Amino acid sequence: MLSRIFILALSSIFFVNTAKAQEVLTLQSALETAVQNYGSIKAKESYRLSSQESIELAKRQYLPNLNISLQQDYGTVNGQNGPLYGFGGYGVASSGLPLPDQNWNASFGALYLANVNWEFFSFGKAKQRVKVAEFKNLRDTKDLSDEIFQHKVKVAAAYLNVLAAKKLKLSYARNLVRTDTIRRIVEVKEKNGIVPGVDLSLAKADYANAMITYTKSKDNEQEQENKLAQLLGIPSQEFVLDSTLLKRIPTDFPIEANSSLENHPLLALYKSRINVSEQEKQFLKTQYYPSFSMVGVFQTRGSGFGNGYAQNQSDFSTSYWDGIHPTRSNYLLGLGVSWNFTQTYRLSKEISAQDYVSQGLKHEYDLAEQQLKAQLDLSENKWKNAITVYDQVPIQLKSANDAYIQRSVLYKNGLTDLVDLSQAIYALVRAETDRDIAISNVWNALLLKAAATGDFTVFENEL
Repeated sequence: MLSRIFILALSSIFFVNTAKAQEVLTLQSALETAVQNYGSIKAKESYRLSSQESIELAKRQYLPNLNISLQQDYGTVNGQNGPLYGFGGYGVASSGLPLPDQNWNASFGALYLANVNWEFFSFGKAKQRVKVAEFKNLRDTKDLSDEIFQHKVKVAAAYLNVLAAKKLKLSYARNLVRTDTIRRIVEVKEKNGIVPGVDLSLAKADYANAMITYTKSKDNEQEQENKLAQLLGIPSQEFVLDSTLLKRIPTDFPIEANSSLENHPLLALYKSRINVSEQEKQFLKTQYYPSFSMVGVFQTRGSGFGNGYAQNQSDFSTSYWDGIHPTRSNYLLGLGVSWNFTQTYRLSKEISAQDYVSQGLKHEYDLAEQQLKAQLDLSENKWKNAITVYDQVPIQLKSANDAYIQRSVLYKNGLTDLVDLSQAIYALVRAETDRDIAISNVWNALLLKAAATGDFTVFENEL
C-alpha cells in the first residue's frame, strides 16, 4: 500500500508543482531577467559607458592648460656664484647678489603666477585622438551587443534543456508506475505458484532499473535547473516553465545566403576591433609631425628685501605684509614649435607592430566567419534530421504502446512470459523518451540557426 502511494506521488509530481502558487517562467521572461541580471552583461555595459566618457576626455584634451600658482615663503637670500641644477626639484631658488659672508637675514616673499600653454596645431593629433576614442566606444558597444546575443542563445538552450529534462522525468515516472504494477502482479502470481520465482526476481530488477532511471532523470533536471538559474543571475531553484512550447514545433526554418553573416554580432565585434587598430595606427602616424604651441605667463612677486640690500644688508623688513605685498610684475607671450626628430625612428617600429596587430585581428575575423558558416550548414542538417525524427515518432510511439498493451494482457492471462513483456515496456519507454527529445531537438535546430545567422528573431518569432 505504501509503495502504491509512493508511486502515485511520483507520477503526479509534475502536476503538483504546477499547482503551486509559483509563477510560470516563460522563455521571454527568462531572457529579460538574464539580460538585466547577468554579471558579464553588466560589466560590458560599464565598459561601454567608460569608453563613452573617454570620448569627452579626448575632446577636452585639446583645451589649453591653465595653471595658477600662489606661494608665500619666508627665508634668506644669500647668493653664490657657481653652477647648480635642481635634480628632482630639490634645489632652492634664493635670488640675491653674492655677498662676502654668510648672514641669516630673513624676510617674507611671495610669487603669484598664471600660465597658459596651448598646443593649438599638431597636424591632426587631437582629431585623431578623438576618433580613436569614438571607435573604442563603438567596439565596446558591439561587444555588449554580442554578449547579449550570445547570452540569449545560452539562456534559450538552457530553457529547452530544462523543459526536456522535465518531460523525460515525467516519462520515467510513468514507466516506474508501469514496472511497479507488473512487479505486484508477479508477486501475486508467484505466491499462488502460477509463475516461477525467477519471474519475481526479474520484475524486481525491472522495477529497480526504472527507479534508478527515474532518479537519474530527476538529478539531470536539477542540474539543468541549476545551470538555468546561473544564466539568469538568480539563486538556484525549482522552475515552473511554459511546457506548451514542447507541444508544437516551429512553423518555418529560414534559408538565407551566407552573406547575411556580415551582420552577425560576433563578426561586427571583430570588425570593430580591426577598426580600432587601424585608427590607432593613424594616430601613431600623426606623431611624425611637429606640434605648435602658444604660451602666456603673467607673474607678480613680492619681497621683504629692499632694492639697496646689496650695498646695505640692513635694507630688509621682517614684516609679513611687506614680504607678500606684490611689487614687481612681468609677463611673457611666446610661440613655439617642438619636433622630436628621433621619434620618427621609433615610430616606424611601433607602426609596424600595430600592423601585425591588425593582421592578427583580421585572421581572427576570418576564423570566426569560417566557424559560423560551418555552424550554419550544421543547423540546416540538424533541422532536416530533427524533422525526420519528429515525423517518425508518432508511428514508433503508437506501435510501442499497442505492443505494450497486448503483451500486458497476454501476460496477465498467462499467454506470454515476463521477458516478452519487459521488452515491450523497454520499447515503450524508448518511444516516449524519443518523443520528448524529438520536439526539443527541432527547437534546438532552430536556435542553432539563429545563433549561426546572428539574428535571434529567427528563434524568437516562433515563440
